[in-house]
Amino acid sequence: MKKRMQLNFMAIAMISMIAVLLLTTVVFYNLFQNEVIENLHTCADMLGEDLVNYKDTNRIISQKKVDNIRVTLIDKDGVVLADSDVNADVLGNHKERPEVKEAIEKGSGKSIRTSNTLSHASYYYAIRLSNGNILRLAKESQSFFSFLIRVSPFIGGIVILLFVVSIFLSRLFAKSIVKPIEMLAKNMDREELATGYKELTPFLNTIQKQHRDIVKNSNMRQEFTANVSHELKTPLTSISGYSELIAGGMAKGEDAVRFAGEIQKNSSRLLTLINDILQLSELDTRNFNDDFAWVNFADTVRNCVDLLALTAKKRNVTLRLETVPEVVMIHGVAKMLEELAYNLIDNGIRYNKENGQVVVCLAETENTVIFCVKDTGIGISKENQERIFERFYRTDASRNSRTGGSGIGLSIVKKIVEAHGGT
Repeated sequence: MKKRMQLNFMAIAMISMIAVLLLTTVVFYNLFQNEVIENLHTCADMLGEDLVNYKDTNRIISQKKVDNIRVTLIDKDGVVLADSDVNADVLGNHKERPEVKEAIEKGSGKSIRTSNTLSHASYYYAIRLSNGNILRLAKESQSFFSFLIRVSPFIGGIVILLFVVSIFLSRLFAKSIVKPIEMLAKNMDREELATGYKELTPFLNTIQKQHRDIVKNSNMRQEFTANVSHELKTPLTSISGYSELIAGGMAKGEDAVRFAGEIQKNSSRLLTLINDILQLSELDTRNFNDDFAWVNFADTVRNCVDLLALTAKKRNVTLRLETVPEVVMIHGVAKMLEELAYNLIDNGIRYNKENGQVVVCLAETENTVIFCVKDTGIGISKENQERIFERFYRTDASRNSRTGGSGIGLSIVKKIVEAHGGT
């Protein structure tokens, strides 16, 4: 990654440098052209006054000639009257020359013409005098192509120098950007890392969070596997032990009946545990959006209360409904909503005290449905309240064995609530 970033920095630097140098060269050459034209303009204004006042134009042109500037006087018909460098008689008509034509029409004109070899450029500036004649000044200089060839060694030297500098700087920049990521890889467990770049902070925080989630999920998976093994092993051990006693003829009469009852009870517990694990696995992996439909949750709650009435009676627990409307519509999966209500009410009954109560409430606000199960059980301490939804977590392991719970009922409830966008 560091090497790739370094190469990218160098490529960007080189492209930028070459572009800037070429642009600078073009700008300076344009400034040079404008300077030449402006100089010709100034000279033309100075010579123009003398040429209007004196008749001996050849002498004036010869006297007023400036170094490297060719002076030509042309009448309004394009005929050359005088020229500082060439005999006027051998020169053709200049009326169609761009600068002369523009001067006749607008009072002044200019043009730049490049030689066939591209090595030189001729700059022309012409003005119309008060007597109608045209004064044209010309100067020859190197063309842009020739200028570029002349400065190319200088440009090449600068490019090489800047390239060397860019190698050093690109290494420095790449190292400074990658360093926080390398530090993060070595210090994943640290709460805060000094990045040096505030733009990297959200990125590094996300990586840290994902790392913590991965570690947490890995620990939970290991704990879940260990708990599943333990939970499955306990009833299987009981079933195996009792069945061996019966098969060996060591249990007779009432003992055989009692052992068979224990086998049936542990088999039922094992089946419940397996079903809960399968359901929890399905909730973890499946998308239930396609199964969503409008469900009257009030009917679901009433049905669950009716189903658990006998269980409550057997445990000497009073189960009653309180403030449950006739219709409370929820967009969700009917089977999952029934499982949610059943588990919560069943937990309230299982972990209650003798002659206790379980009160079921259901209310609806503008955009929220509130489902409440209140019981008179021993409750859960504050330090355990945050962990009760963890799989197989128990505040008292003996209570689950006495009540027949699987230890993952509330985990299923939490998953169902999350699947329906609740809290």
